[in-house]
Amino acid sequence: MSNIRHTPTAPTRAKVLTAGERIDAHRHDDHQIVYAGSGVLAVTTDAGTWFAPGNRAIWVPAGTAHAHRAHGHLDLHLVGLPADDNPLGLDAPTVLAVGPLLRELILAYTRDPDDDSPERRRLLAVLRDQLRASPQQPLRLPTPTDPRLAAVCALVHADPADPRTLAALGAATGVGERTLSRLFRHEFGMTFPQWRTQSRLYHALRLLAEDTPVTTVAHRCGWSSASAFIDVFRRSFGYTPGTHNRRA
Repeated sequence: MSNIRHTPTAPTRAKVLTAGERIDAHRHDDHQIVYAGSGVLAVTTDAGTWFAPGNRAIWVPAGTAHAHRAHGHLDLHLVGLPADDNPLGLDAPTVLAVGPLLRELILAYTRDPDDDSPERRRLLAVLRDQLRASPQQPLRLPTPTDPRLAAVCALVHADPADPRTLAALGAATGVGERTLSRLFRHEFGMTFPQWRTQSRLYHALRLLAEDTPVTTVAHRCGWSSASAFIDVFRRSFGYTPGTHNRRA
């Protein structure tokens, strides 16, 4: 990332972003919790893109240069925490599950950022407790550093429905299947099928945020049927794509 803006204090506030709107690359001296009450949020760093629908939040550690992008209408809620207050003990961006209680705590805490009452401080204490109990979710698309891996990833991102195997994609880019398989494990810590599922889910969330019908999303993102897509989506996010659209 170039031209990174430095805003020392991570703001605590609520903000609306329209579909496609971006917040350019910046960094804070504080930690930040980023939650989208509606739509789909993408947070991008040099290391990759983390994505979160309405029942997920993204933890952004202090000092991390990051940019935001809205997919669909985004009700963005930001919670800043001092650099010495890390209830999660995390030093890398992470997607967290947001249950009903944590959701309401985030909404309430960001409603009036200037409130410094004892009641609001107690609210933050409960919010921090709920953060500690939030399961981490592997909703991330890492940025490849090896140009051979980047070439294959670009083909998949360009057409999520591309059915080619890793061997066929390697043949198209002049790299052997065994080499690519090793690169996926070494750089991303996952197999090619696992990474491609993550990529397809990311594209699916973006299409759903644009009110694309579920069956159309399934086919555009490479699933053989709507039912196969719904099954993978439910296992990944805990609810169906149709429910996701109603939430959004």
